Amino acid sequence: MDPVSAVPAGEVVTAVTSAGVAAAFVGAGLVAVRVRPRNRVGPLMVVIGLLWLLARFAPLPETAAGVRTALAGAWAAVLAHLVVAFPGGRLTSRLPRAVAGTAYLSTAGVAVLATTGLASSAVVRGAATAGAVLSGLALMGLQVSRWRASSVTRRRSLNPVLAAAVVVTALFVTLKPMMIAGVAVRSLTPVMQVALAAVPLAYLGGLLRRRIDRGGVAELVVHLRDVSRPVSIQRALAEVLHDPTLRVGYWMPESSRYVDADGRVVLPPDGGDRVATRADHDGAPLALLVHDPALLDNPELVEATCAAAALALSNERLAAELRARLHQLAESRGQVLRAAETERRRLERDLHDGVQQRLLSIPMTLSLAESRLSTSPDQARELVGEAKTTTLAVLDELRALSQGIHPPVLTERGLRGAVRELAALAPVPLRLSFEIPAPLPVEVETTAYYVVAEAVANVTKHAGAREARVRVERRGGRLLVEISDDGRGGADPARGSGLRALTGREREVLALMAEGRTNQAVAERIGIAERTVEKHCTSIFAKLGLRASADDHRRVLAVLRYLNT
Repeated sequence: MDPVSAVPAGEVVTAVTSAGVAAAFVGAGLVAVRVRPRNRVGPLMVVIGLLWLLARFAPLPETAAGVRTALAGAWAAVLAHLVVAFPGGRLTSRLPRAVAGTAYLSTAGVAVLATTGLASSAVVRGAATAGAVLSGLALMGLQVSRWRASSVTRRRSLNPVLAAAVVVTALFVTLKPMMIAGVAVRSLTPVMQVALAAVPLAYLGGLLRRRIDRGGVAELVVHLRDVSRPVSIQRALAEVLHDPTLRVGYWMPESSRYVDADGRVVLPPDGGDRVATRADHDGAPLALLVHDPALLDNPELVEATCAAAALALSNERLAAELRARLHQLAESRGQVLRAAETERRRLERDLHDGVQQRLLSIPMTLSLAESRLSTSPDQARELVGEAKTTTLAVLDELRALSQGIHPPVLTERGLRGAVRELAALAPVPLRLSFEIPAPLPVEVETTAYYVVAEAVANVTKHAGAREARVRVERRGGRLLVEISDDGRGGADPARGSGLRALTGREREVLALMAEGRTNQAVAERIGIAERTVEKHCTSIFAKLGLRASADDHRRVLAVLRYLNT
């Protein structure tokens, strides 16, 4: 009889599938080491393949049955390590470490019992069965939990290997105890081995899909250049990166923040389930991609996508900047409308509480005088005089009120005459200089007048000056208004320039600081980056003359100065 034909066909199939398992793990491991050298998945696969090869084909004597048992458990423990550490190859949390540790301890315990002869073969088989079932169930429970907690993007990378691993684990938990107990299930052994070989093959399939994804970047360029079918860059990037939750923020140099295509602020995530990747162009910030952390496992795809979409991102950034400016304009218009409404209510209150009350008292006084005219002429004349005085006072109040709205002297005499009127009434002597060859627009004259009036009031109140100088000239299509004095000042840049020098944004930041908000809370409330808030704080401290000290209470001092105004 031919010796080859004496070998049962089942054993031949088992030997072939066993060799295929070893080849699949070692081959996939070597590919992984070459493609992703920093990832530990490759070395783990190579170790599994070698241990499997030794357990199946090592020429061990019958007396070394314990060593064969230890090898049979070793590859299973390393496989458990690989599955719970996939896709990064590292055990990053306690639960995966516990599952891998359970598998290793179970294997080590069975190996000690089998190789030292401390227990009977029945005890060894029972320990091996318990360890296999416990480790397998823990592994399956962890993988199901991981899958349920994963995002869509993470599941896309986990699904192939995870599905193969769950099938292998289920077969292992079912068949391994039977094989240990001596139940005749050898006909099913090739089935488990084929399922086992599917794990490295699924991993290779994942690597192939990564290459296909990078090939899709070329299609992205075509879509972005197709002007006949305009697409959203954010949507296009989300499709290429397979992350439906992707957000794109475009860098705004003037405000030092990122905004989306609609002009809304995009803040870098602080951690958790979102991460950010910055796209630069010529060394300058261009855009910020806020995406799923799973994409960090495929940095080549993210880099290639950002590079391919750089031109489109640059164009979209300009459009986003325009929308952001429109938002700022709308916000500014809203502030102007609110200020106008506040001023209207103030005028209404002043007219109601002041002028209206005095006007109501005039006819009452005249009626009383009319009733006393025949009986007490002298008292009637006094009442008429009182009504006259009240009328003149009302005229003064109306004149003062209209002066606050628009100075009549500015309408009658123009900017030059109005400023000279201010100089004539100012307690501090003013030296005036005008170089205005042509008439100015009304709104420019009004603005310049109030600038001079406010400056003269500040000189009078705070400067302690003996003389002040006002120079108004037209230069290069602009009106230059310059006010100076010989007083003690108070706007020394080295000591700060006071609350009056704060910009509107800086006043808003300081007001929120006075409410006890942190820089992060201020940034979220206003809609700017936290780094921009820090810049505003530095500017506020400088303008208020608050120098850094050892205890650095500048924030408290700035708030106190704000509250005292």
